Amino acid sequence: MYKIAWMPGDGVGNDVMEAAKIVLDTLKLDAEYIHGDIGWEFWKKEGKPLPERTVELLKQTDCALFGAITSKPKDEAAKELDPSFQDKGLVYSSPIVGLRQLFDLHTNLRPCKAFAGNPLNYRDDIDLVVFRENTEGLYAGVEFHPVPKDLMEMLDKKHKKFGRFAKLDGEEVAMSLRIFTKNGCRRILRSAFEYAKKMGRPSVTVVEKPNVIRETSGMMIREAREMAKEYPGIELWETNIDAMCMWLVKNPENYSVLVASNMFGDIVSDLCAQLVGGLGFASSANIGDNYAVFEPTHGSAPKYAGQYKVNPMAMLLTTRLMLEWLGETDMAGRLEKVISSVITEGKVRTYDMGGTNTTLEVAEEIARKL
Repeated sequence: MYKIAWMPGDGVGNDVMEAAKIVLDTLKLDAEYIHGDIGWEFWKKEGKPLPERTVELLKQTDCALFGAITSKPKDEAAKELDPSFQDKGLVYSSPIVGLRQLFDLHTNLRPCKAFAGNPLNYRDDIDLVVFRENTEGLYAGVEFHPVPKDLMEMLDKKHKKFGRFAKLDGEEVAMSLRIFTKNGCRRILRSAFEYAKKMGRPSVTVVEKPNVIRETSGMMIREAREMAKEYPGIELWETNIDAMCMWLVKNPENYSVLVASNMFGDIVSDLCAQLVGGLGFASSANIGDNYAVFEPTHGSAPKYAGQYKVNPMAMLLTTRLMLEWLGETDMAGRLEKVISSVITEGKVRTYDMGGTNTTLEVAEEIARKL
């Protein structure tokens, strides 16, 4: 029996997780679902959106299924804290980013596939998979404001291009470090190339900006070129992030597997999601060597919470990714086939697809077909 951490999170995360449970019960997955506290309410009440008890729970499970999270800027988040936690220097940070780093979930996998009959498809021939580095880059969380004086002085001495900032007061400067490691680059590149090899995909496109961000993007490109030698049957393409956005709108069918650093992967995967119907169809997996957390990429949509209005397809496709990772490939295949059938028939649709059905009615239709 699998032990699965069950973390609905905030807003419509609860709605779509309820839909996932309907489908999982129908599939008769041999699993125990253990609730985990996470999200905005725990930030407000406890000053911790990811309580330590939840971290300990995850350590006792095989993987986690996660709904959605509410995140707000630092100042807004601080204002919503319970008065007993005000003025204690607590700073909100995303619990899902925290989970990725705590459990070293280095690979973020985001499939973006157009299902026939989806009225929201940009084109019907799109089948993209984005591999996003998940623990480094701009999401590493190494930031400063104000910037300490000794750091300003050190940068002035070490880097001539910093000179134009050196005379500013540290209060006038905010700094986020874009940190790449060779190991981080190699892991995400290996995941992309191995996937392309396993699935018979013809190419891997590295999406970076080495002509401007020379050292970090440059490291990713150099490691990609070296690794590509191990995969002679797979073409390596290199594209700048800005050009990639243009080419995906123009010729998305030309691309297959995309791989990028954390921020660029986040950006390009949302574009890819819109090409196949929007975030209501965007699934994702955060995968490490020994653990994985599965989540749809949409937000918590607080205004729709509890209305069972939103599209559960992203959550159900995420559930398929979880089944596949667990080794339940037959179940995963059945689920994708039925999801495709329901989309193609178009009889049961949520509002975003022009229908009137609820979140749970879509799940129940999929369960019926299963």
